[in-house]
Amino acid sequence: MSAPKILVIPGSLRTGSHNAKLAAVAAYEFAQAGVDVTRISLADFPLPIYDGDLQARSGVPKHAVNLKRMMGAHHGVLFVSPEYNASVPPLLKNAIDWVSRVQDPHEARGEVFRNRAFALAGASQSRLGAARALQALRLILTSCHATVIASQLTLAFAHEAYDDMDRLKNPADSDALKETVRQLIDISQRMM
Repeated sequence: MSAPKILVIPGSLRTGSHNAKLAAVAAYEFAQAGVDVTRISLADFPLPIYDGDLQARSGVPKHAVNLKRMMGAHHGVLFVSPEYNASVPPLLKNAIDWVSRVQDPHEARGEVFRNRAFALAGASQSRLGAARALQALRLILTSCHATVIASQLTLAFAHEAYDDMDRLKNPADSDALKETVRQLIDISQRMM
């Protein structure tokens, strides 16, 4: 069986973002596992706030189409999300909202969510490690009919979580990430 292609999407653009750093660590773990991994930034896919009237007037923005096609070119997707006010940040929620509206010829709207596996990770300086955001993100994705794997990483006290080589210091965090990586690879392979 061939190795799946995995897409890693951090849900933060902030300079020094703990979640962008975690996305880089996750991408490294996927590469170590021998899969083809791509890490992107949502800054490369700028989107207006979702508005049904805007969609009716102008259609789906080209960046939403491009992001949907990027997701569609991979067998599995890892979202790495910060937590804003106990939920998903607007940047990530808005991207998902727009992508769910893209419908290429000969496919159902939102098909990109149905045909691949998704995994979740999140980092926060709090002791909850973005757990509430991941719970909300899991609900959003399952409402899009996505397969979201059970394993996830909630990285607590993220400002203290890395060594001077940007590796996870806590073996439990490292093990949780490796399990998430392994499970996403396994389920993505089964869905290919």
